[in-house]
Amino acid sequence: MTRVVIQPSYGLPRFRRHWAQTLDRTVPFTDGQYAAALDGRELADLRALHPCGEAHFWGATAVHDRRMAQLGTGDVVLLTGRKHVLAVGEVGLVLRNPAFARALWDPEPGVCTWDNVYSLLALAHSRIPYETVWALPGFNPGDNFMGLRLLDDTRAATVLAGLGITTGTAGTRFAVGAATA
Repeated sequence: MTRVVIQPSYGLPRFRRHWAQTLDRTVPFTDGQYAAALDGRELADLRALHPCGEAHFWGATAVHDRRMAQLGTGDVVLLTGRKHVLAVGEVGLVLRNPAFARALWDPEPGVCTWDNVYSLLALAHSRIPYETVWALPGFNPGDNFMGLRLLDDTRAATVLAGLGITTGTAGTRFAVGAATA
């Protein structure tokens, strides 16, 4: 079963900076400080999933370690902000590597940093209003999707079908329904 995470990602100014650094562009993870922060296995796994040596990345704090440990290749993340799903991604590699996270996002001193990082095999920028998600069975109007939320299997299947999301690992290609993207 493909798992689905809803993750706020655009509200705070530092998250918008992070978005610009790793979602608006790909990161050459085989270069310099990025490669130096990865161990040999992590670098090999990233290269296997992203042979071009570049990928989009996102992350989560240590508070979310247990949820992040449940994610794997082919799972789906809905990246939210401004009362919209701003992007939909297919998870590549999930890492618990604070040094790599610091290399990606260079956090300000004293700011809670991300320990968990995941690459994205595919990323589709979107502008799906929360109302579209709220209209799906099992969701509530007015829910602003605060905090990283790992959906149960029923809600995950509802989101995938309701938003027309298919993944390259579960199907022939990654796609988000044209009517919602």
